[in-house]
Amino acid sequence: MLSFNQPKPITMENYSSLILIFLFIASSAIIWIAGTRITNATDYIATHFKLGEAFGGLVFLAIVTNLPEIAITVVAATNNAMDMAISNILGGIAIQTVVLILIDVFGVGKSAPLTFKSNSYLLLLEGIALIFILTIVMLGKQFSPNLIFFRTTPFEWLILAVWLGSIYIISKQPVGPNAHPRKAAYPHEFVEEKANKKTASFSSIQKAILVFSICAIATLIAGWALEETGQQLADRFHMGGVLFGATFLALSTALPEISTGIASAKIKDYQMAVSDIFGGNAFLPVLFLVASIISGNAILPLLKPSDMYLTGIGILLTGIYLIGMILRNKKQYLRMGIDSVIVFIVYLVSVIGLLAII
Repeated sequence: MLSFNQPKPITMENYSSLILIFLFIASSAIIWIAGTRITNATDYIATHFKLGEAFGGLVFLAIVTNLPEIAITVVAATNNAMDMAISNILGGIAIQTVVLILIDVFGVGKSAPLTFKSNSYLLLLEGIALIFILTIVMLGKQFSPNLIFFRTTPFEWLILAVWLGSIYIISKQPVGPNAHPRKAAYPHEFVEEKANKKTASFSSIQKAILVFSICAIATLIAGWALEETGQQLADRFHMGGVLFGATFLALSTALPEISTGIASAKIKDYQMAVSDIFGGNAFLPVLFLVASIISGNAILPLLKPSDMYLTGIGILLTGIYLIGMILRNKKQYLRMGIDSVIVFIVYLVSVIGLLAII
């Protein structure tokens, strides 16, 4: 009887560190390029269907730019290894909020800060919804993991309900400059925005949807490769799962937000740039429900102190930017608004604090 040696499956573990670094950089480049194309397609789709910039960022960009996190969470839940995925979700909320600093510096320019140009009550609603969701995360930690409801706890379902409710409320709000609550006080800003805004160029809505779909798939695949290569490199450099998930992995999976955010600001869609961040951050905790259903285990009651710490940081950073939108300070420091300066300092201090508690 003949016997054949089965070839060993090729995994990331078989590659050298040099190849892994190359794959990591290549995946990052794909995500960056795809993110720019997604922004232009989303702008065209939102304009075609009269959805508004904030709603386009809240739904389309928020979900697509979080495809890497979706892939990571599904794989982790399947393997019952949620520690890194949880840190990536909660740490990702903090680091994606910090992305607003990069948009402020490289996307907006010297005329005024991002929160001055993107001022909208729709964005305030999105930020408040995000704080509500993160508060539910902290409340869910206080209950027993035996409180199971359809393979998960009621709090994961409550997060989904708040997220869907916020989408419904925002979708019912009027869009366009005429709906802006500060138009009467600052009419020149809307004239300038309308005159300078660059619209995405597509020959048809079908082409825009096709580009959006292809780039979304590319983002998902590249995001998976980014996580796999990053994980192997982290293991080889002996980094802890919580620290890696909350920093390097969160930063790598935030590349779509960086790309789409700067691209949105470049085409004068300031509301979409901020909405992508707030909307994406509000969507991320919904993945706890996905993880619970797949694994059959409660997620929120088993959160660690470091996870609660990251949740609190997410609330704090979001609150700073909401205050910036309300106060509308036009001053800039190193091309950053005062809110971005404060967020930068708070985030650096919070990373030091994370190192102290893990």
